[in-house]
Amino acid sequence: MTADPRDLVVRGLTKRYANGALANDRIDLHVHAGEVFGLLGPNGAGKTTLVKQIIGLLKPSAGSITLGREDFVANPDTARALCAYLPQGALPLSSFRLQEVVELVGRIRGGDAPAVRRRVDHLIAALELDEWRDTAGIELSGGTRRLAGFLMAAVWPAALVILDEPTNDVDPLRRRLLWRLIRQLAEDGSSVLLVTHNVLEAEQSVDRLAVIDKGRIVAMGTPSSLKAGDRQSLRLQLSLVPGVDPPAPPPFAHRPIRLGQRWHLGIDQSDAPEAIRWAQDRMAAGVAEEYVLGATTIEDLYIRLIGREDALDRAS
Repeated sequence: MTADPRDLVVRGLTKRYANGALANDRIDLHVHAGEVFGLLGPNGAGKTTLVKQIIGLLKPSAGSITLGREDFVANPDTARALCAYLPQGALPLSSFRLQEVVELVGRIRGGDAPAVRRRVDHLIAALELDEWRDTAGIELSGGTRRLAGFLMAAVWPAALVILDEPTNDVDPLRRRLLWRLIRQLAEDGSSVLLVTHNVLEAEQSVDRLAVIDKGRIVAMGTPSSLKAGDRQSLRLQLSLVPGVDPPAPPPFAHRPIRLGQRWHLGIDQSDAPEAIRWAQDRMAAGVAEEYVLGATTIEDLYIRLIGREDALDRAS
């Protein structure tokens, strides 16, 4: 991709707090206009600190943040004007009906009334939310409130759209509809920065992604390129019976990691028949409920990079 005036470029971004804690350590990112860029990492990895610096709520200790020719460090007010942001936390919707709060945000962001109304109608229809159009925020479910927050971020075009866990609490049907709209934001020209812990969804929905841990970027690339080193490997996932002692991993497994009631085992393709027999024996012995054998995923890479067995449980 070539550079675009709407590209987000982060260079050498560092944030050290007064107590000496290093939250971000020389982060480099380039989010292109027209792409969905995923940011993955566990709690405390530095994702929230990074986002706060991008939108001008926190001043970096060092480094630069630019969107095209705009310097967000020098002009944090410009950052807030050019960015649309869906935070992870709850939004103040209680006193507003869904439609009116989204229209209000669209007008605040510079849209004229007829154009904003058409955009709101389109988004509500796309997410199949029409039955809640006139419902007060206090009466909306958690998932619907989350979708309302997305509508507020998407209602009027922004050069940069930052979405922090946009699918939290959203039902499976509307998750698919939501991903389509996220993809559409990029296709319409926005740079989309997606902060998520849902590794499998990210793999299917982002153009590129970065894994952040302990304030540093530990991997970056397309989902396919990040998995290139595992092309000759498979993953065996074994779901354990609750309350039963887990089996020892088989000798042919590499990088075995237990996450709750699941064993994640890497195996070579040549060991696939033996792995299936081993898994079926564990089921016959009443130790496992089911198994899945398939290609390695970004989830496997993520667990390995973070280096902790609780990586997925802690991610947010």
